[in-house]
Amino acid sequence: MNNFNFGEVLTRAWQIVWKHKVLWVFGILAGCGRSGGNFNSNNRWSSNNGPTPNLPPQVMQWARWIENNVATFIAIMVAVICIIWIVTTFLGVIGKIGLIRGTAQAERGAERLIFGQLFSESIPYFWRMLGLSLILAVPILILVISIAAFAAFGLVAASAGDNTRLASLGIIPLVLGCCCLFVPAMFVAGMIFRQAENAIMLEEMSVLPSISRGWEVFRNNLGPIILMAIILAVIGVVVGLVIAIPVFIIVFPAIIAYAAGNAQNTTPLILAGVGFCLYLPVMWLLSGMMTAYVESAWTLTYMRLTGTSAGGDHNTTPAHEDPVLPEDGDKTSIATSNA
Repeated sequence: MNNFNFGEVLTRAWQIVWKHKVLWVFGILAGCGRSGGNFNSNNRWSSNNGPTPNLPPQVMQWARWIENNVATFIAIMVAVICIIWIVTTFLGVIGKIGLIRGTAQAERGAERLIFGQLFSESIPYFWRMLGLSLILAVPILILVISIAAFAAFGLVAASAGDNTRLASLGIIPLVLGCCCLFVPAMFVAGMIFRQAENAIMLEEMSVLPSISRGWEVFRNNLGPIILMAIILAVIGVVVGLVIAIPVFIIVFPAIIAYAAGNAQNTTPLILAGVGFCLYLPVMWLLSGMMTAYVESAWTLTYMRLTGTSAGGDHNTTPAHEDPVLPEDGDKTSIATSNA
């Protein structure tokens, strides 16, 4: 789109997010969908490796119970993980729906956004948005499993005899090629599905038609969409680094002090843990603001590219502003200014 105004979209997105701070809450909720499935299992407890640590009696009692009831413990952990996944997925989807809907309402002239009303209005769109997410997630999962299986087969074959080692050499380029194609393919799919999400919310489409609509919008507006993705990615990286700076300031000195004390004094780690817990709400808030800003920018981008804006025409000003008269040559509409 030749007259697409990136500056206007980015500025307007910030104005909406700053004015309607309820979107920060939906941004925090939307962030749940990205972090809900990340469970780290690198910290393992074992009673057979090395000496038993000097733990409090209550902890040792729990450890013995786990050792004697491994199956029950695994079942409980699986149930807890499933519950956490369901809750975070629900909140993540609702958060994204609320951001798209709230941005559209603000752009169409809403002076105030109410959390309860926006939350309840988002519920009817939940299953469509979840279905769209699953359509994208399932092929990705199958592809990742396939690449991992090929890689595992190659490693096993490489450790076998000479003949199988030779055969495994043909698998390595295939795995590397799949990995190289995976990133651009996921970028394109992500852009298409992002437009499809807006199609569901702004044009009341069902799942499959929204994917077709997302492809149509992406294909017809390659330049603006790709450039907007790059701009928002750069902004996201910069803001992410700024948000992470206090974490480094808290953690690194504690690790250095702990190591300097020959790992005997745990006070620096305890203080770092307290400091991190105090900073965690601030980090959630800043991350929620960033998520709200990114989603608002994408919603406005879709509205500008498709004409789904106030009054149904993206070349008109928002409903809360006075319309520009055609004969006034000293003024231009928002969509065409600075083009």
